[in-house]
Amino acid sequence: MSKVVAPEIIEKIKEEGARWQILKQEIKKRVIGQETVIDRILIGILCNSHILLEGVPGLAKTTLVTAVAEAIGLDCKRIQFTPDLLPADVIGTQIYSPKTEDFSTKKGPIFANLVLADEINRAPAKVQSALLEAMQERQVTIGDETFKLPAPFFVLATQNPIDQEGTYQLPEAQMDRFLLKVIVHYPTVEEEKKIIKSVFEPEKINRMLTAKEVKATQELVREVYIDEKVIDYLLAIIFATRNPSEYKLDSLTPLIMHGASPRATLALFHAAKAHAFLKKRHFVIPDDIKAVATDVLRHRILLTYQAEAELMGADAIIQTILKTLPSP
Repeated sequence: MSKVVAPEIIEKIKEEGARWQILKQEIKKRVIGQETVIDRILIGILCNSHILLEGVPGLAKTTLVTAVAEAIGLDCKRIQFTPDLLPADVIGTQIYSPKTEDFSTKKGPIFANLVLADEINRAPAKVQSALLEAMQERQVTIGDETFKLPAPFFVLATQNPIDQEGTYQLPEAQMDRFLLKVIVHYPTVEEEKKIIKSVFEPEKINRMLTAKEVKATQELVREVYIDEKVIDYLLAIIFATRNPSEYKLDSLTPLIMHGASPRATLALFHAAKAHAFLKKRHFVIPDDIKAVATDVLRHRILLTYQAEAELMGADAIIQTILKTLPSP
């Protein structure tokens, strides 16, 4: 971790970071506001990972994802999840042909660079399991055959809040596969005024990148430097979710049932690097970790009944940890 970043890499990070800021402006032609949400989606793509967007209907979650696909030039497929959906509707199936007396494989919509899993929490357990293999292994099994998914491959899933009718809680194992869980909020008054006007004047989004360039940028993000002291700070945040009392956070002990896993550590590590890259920096600072910590950890901390009774959510617990722990 103590390696010195080569000058040509530093310059390349600045150039590509600026290019991705231009990409962001292209996306904003179609989506008004939602600055943080756009950043988080770009971080997910830079980390070659999946993103979960949560918000009430009508907040342009689907519009945002399709705008990202257009701007980056990725093959995008949309799957509308419903309670009667079958795994075959997602990954594909084998069809018997009487003429050839043989089975042929029909691939499902999961075979795309960017898959929009719309209202994922309406899907039954079998469909979620099929999607889990695709997200984790980047391959699917149809019959006796295993098929690799296109590269790059991202799942950008949307869900309505769990307390709405007709939705199902995603299993913890699947939630953990998402790099970030991002909350999509209502727009401001000014933003909503712009939304009204933009309905009549939709702007064309220019294609800014190719799939090959995305993969090259993902490799570049890995070169972003992170100091040993910053890593220690990152680990302190993770371990504070597991053993709060060791970090003078005794009040959180009865509220957390299970803390963040090692996968959360890696997620925070990579997301912080991508955040620094978008800021055109070749090194990670504590503010990068603070910026993405809540989105990385909110779906990875399991709370107790006491926390629910006290109306103490994961976001509030994470913010308490960030305010308490000294940053380098």
